[in-house]
Amino acid sequence: MTRYDKTNHIEVLRSFLEIPLGSADGVFDRFLEIPGAIYRGEGLERFLYVRGSRSNKVLLVAHADTVWDREYGYDPGPTHEIKIENGEIKAVDDQFGLGADDRAGCAMLWLLKDLGHSLLVTNGEEDGQKGACWLMSDNKDISDEINHDHEFVIQLDRCNGRDFKCYDVGTDEFRSYVADKTGYTEPDRRATTDIVTLCREIVGVNLSIGYHNEHGNQEHLNIAEWEHTLNLCCRWMTERELPRFRKN
Repeated sequence: MTRYDKTNHIEVLRSFLEIPLGSADGVFDRFLEIPGAIYRGEGLERFLYVRGSRSNKVLLVAHADTVWDREYGYDPGPTHEIKIENGEIKAVDDQFGLGADDRAGCAMLWLLKDLGHSLLVTNGEEDGQKGACWLMSDNKDISDEINHDHEFVIQLDRCNGRDFKCYDVGTDEFRSYVADKTGYTEPDRRATTDIVTLCREIVGVNLSIGYHNEHGNQEHLNIAEWEHTLNLCCRWMTERELPRFRKN
């Protein structure tokens, strides 16, 4: 299995965080470079799906939108400058946040794209999971494939550095498996995100990717925490045997 290129992973992260916040288009344009990418929908109700090549594959999920998109009433402008200081990444313009929720997760998907697993990039997660809801309601072929052809789902869209959440789409067995593979803990089962919509029959987990103070202008990303989740996902996703979990 191919692993991600450790010589340029920070540059990949930087390139995703520098995509202008006003629209998700730049993220989707990047993933459309992948051969075989399936792109459907418009506005907040859209998604991009890349079918994995492994027989025992996992679905890796991130969302392209940020709370700073024009569709949520903001107009951050055509550029997005960031700064790296003392192991953290912040936005130069303190009027808006960094957008690491979830551009940092999108960067991880890009770095893990050659491991043979499926990729799903949604839009509208910050507005009631609109892209994921539309996928499930109007795209039966993809929704069935997600739930029938994958061992489980990993979403890369959780704040902090050592958390995971399964919400109501994880079994006790799966939670124990995730804790063993990551060393992370589940603080509670509250709130929601895309996997709660996507996981009809399959189980899923959302992993911390190192961002803090999301949805505010003090948002920042801890690079070491982001790298830690990236590295553990790379080790995990290159294991030969990945068990299948179902909700029931």
